[in-house]
Amino acid sequence: MISCSRFLFRNKSVLVSKCVQRFLSSQTDGEVRIAQILKEKFPLSTSIKVVDISGGCGAMYEVHIESEEFKGKRTVQQHRLVNQALKDEIQGMHGLRIFTEVPRK
Repeated sequence: MISCSRFLFRNKSVLVSKCVQRFLSSQTDGEVRIAQILKEKFPLSTSIKVVDISGGCGAMYEVHIESEEFKGKRTVQQHRLVNQALKDEIQGMHGLRIFTEVPRK
């Protein structure tokens, strides 16, 4: 809520509409788009969660992915796979937090 207050204070209509959109919908367009890309790139995933942590403005995201594709790979290799999958999206972001995991059986 604090980040949206800052945007409202700046009185920028585009940023205000994105903040309002974030609070009125359960997911932003960016969250949906990134989740869809990750589902396509990691078809064996059992869980994908994408959260816009920039207040709904699309500047920074946090992704949590649980997938068999990560089995036998070090964390840095797993993160590289995610970065490669999102390379086009990352260009427009300020930052990306990645959390990967192999499903437990």
